[in-house]
Amino acid sequence: MDVLERIRSQVTENPVIVYMKGTPELPQCGFSARTVAALNACGVEYAYINIYEDEEIYRALPKFANWPTFPQLYVKGELVGGCDITLDLHKSGELQKMLQEAVAQKAA
Repeated sequence: MDVLERIRSQVTENPVIVYMKGTPELPQCGFSARTVAALNACGVEYAYINIYEDEEIYRALPKFANWPTFPQLYVKGELVGGCDITLDLHKSGELQKMLQEAVAQKAA
């Protein structure tokens, strides 16, 4: 399976997934830390990929969604965006609704 197929599989198999620098327990940049804090505040399970542990994904992900920076949040197989968009959605309450809907849809 090539790297773009792996990414496609990851974003479709996980209702919520974030590609980030580091892990939720030990983010390795401020943007990843703020994104994870917003996700954690929503209380919904999510998957993550530490881009530093997979060089192929690190190099291919910006091409996959035409989004050049990290972190990248995907919900129901679609790119939501990076840190700023995630934080804006969290402040408005939309992030929690979006995540809960995605997880409930996967469970059904």
